[in-house]
Amino acid sequence: MMGPAHSLSGAASWLGVGAAAAAAGHTMPWPVLLIGSLVCAGAALAPDLDHKAATISRSFGPLSRWLCEIVDKLSYAVYKATRKPGDPRRSGGHRTLTHTWLWAVLIGAGFAVAAMAGGRWAVLAILFVHMVLAIEGLLWRAARPSSDVLVWLLAATSAWILADILDQPGSGADWLFTEPGQEYLWLGLPVLLGALVHDLGDALTISGCPILWPIPVGRKRWYPVGPPKAMRFRAGSWVELKVLMPVFMLLGGVGCAAALNFV
Repeated sequence: MMGPAHSLSGAASWLGVGAAAAAAGHTMPWPVLLIGSLVCAGAALAPDLDHKAATISRSFGPLSRWLCEIVDKLSYAVYKATRKPGDPRRSGGHRTLTHTWLWAVLIGAGFAVAAMAGGRWAVLAILFVHMVLAIEGLLWRAARPSSDVLVWLLAATSAWILADILDQPGSGADWLFTEPGQEYLWLGLPVLLGALVHDLGDALTISGCPILWPIPVGRKRWYPVGPPKAMRFRAGSWVELKVLMPVFMLLGGVGCAAALNFV
C-alpha cells in the first residue's frame, strides 16, 4: 500500500479499538481517542523505514534518509542470516524485518517504556514524531507542496497542545494503566497496532508480507502472507485509491461515533 492508505487504515483501526472499548464499558476519554488515532496513523507508516523512497524517508530530512539506509542494511543482513532454502535471493531489505509481528511488538514495547520512563519530554518526542508522519500520511496533498519546516512546526505545536490536554486531570493519561508512573504506558499500543495494520495492508498487495517471521512456513522463513493471488492488487492501484481508502474513511467515522457513544 501507499502512505495515505496506510495512515487512514491506522487511524481507522484505533477508532475501532475505541468503539470496542466503549462497547466493553471502558470508554476512552476523547483525548486518548484523538491522540491514539493520530499516533496510530503515523505508526502505520513506520515499517517502511526500510525503503529509501517511502514517505518516512523524507519526513525528517537527512536524518530520516540516513536512518532508512541503516535499517535497510540491517534488514537485509537479518534476511540473509535467517533465510531458508525456499526463500528467494534479494538485493535489499524492504518488506523484511520491519514488516513482521516481532518488530511490531518490539517497537510498541520500546515506545511504551520510553513514554513511561522518560516523562513529559519523552511523550512530546513520541507525539512529535508520529504527528509528522500522520500529517505526511493523512494530509499528503497539502503536506508535499509545503516545506518540511512547516510540517515540523505544525507537528510540534500539535504535540505540545495535545500533551498539555493529556496532562490535565481526567483527560485520560491513566486511561488504561492506573498505577503511579504508568500513566503513558498505553502509548505503545497505537504504535504496535499501526505497525501490524501496515503489515496487513501490505499483505493484500501482490508481493504479500512476511508477517510471521521468524516462524517458518514450509521451506520458507520469510513466507509472504496474503490472500489468494486473485484477490491481491498493486500498491497505488484503483482498488486502493477508489475502494479501500473510502472504506477506511467510512469505518473510521463509524468507529469514532461508536467510541464517543453517539451510536
